[in-house]
Amino acid sequence: MACTEAYKEHIMYTFNGFCKTVIRFAAINAWRDRSRRRQKEISLEYLTEEKFYPLGTTDEYFEAPYEEYSITMCGQTVILTNGKLAAALLALLEKNREIIFLYFFRHYTQREIGEMYGRCRSTTGYQIHRTLQLLHKEMEVLSHGESESFAL
Repeated sequence: MACTEAYKEHIMYTFNGFCKTVIRFAAINAWRDRSRRRQKEISLEYLTEEKFYPLGTTDEYFEAPYEEYSITMCGQTVILTNGKLAAALLALLEKNREIIFLYFFRHYTQREIGEMYGRCRSTTGYQIHRTLQLLHKEMEVLSHGESESFAL
């Protein structure tokens, strides 16, 4: 089938119209993206000495000496730098402190701790979870200034 000259011209005009539409909407999207970025960006020209925001900070974490709190658990002394944590640990029962010490400081598994206390692994896991809950509650009490203590 032979294409007529009018049909070829129609195809050319349709394609030109399609290209112009695509280019126009691409320009509109680019303009919108650019205006969105302008609203969020701050030019360096606007930063004068009165409005200067430092680009970096210095931490005083390592400069300031902090207090050390020593706690004895399982016959070993642990030195903590958080006073509330030390007080909360001392408020727990000795057995709960030992379980926390063995699990978090000595890296014993729940099965090993369970064998030491004559319990199964799941019971030991529950005791660790429950002790952490009690420790969390005790730290909340200490941060609010109340003098209650929780024990398992």
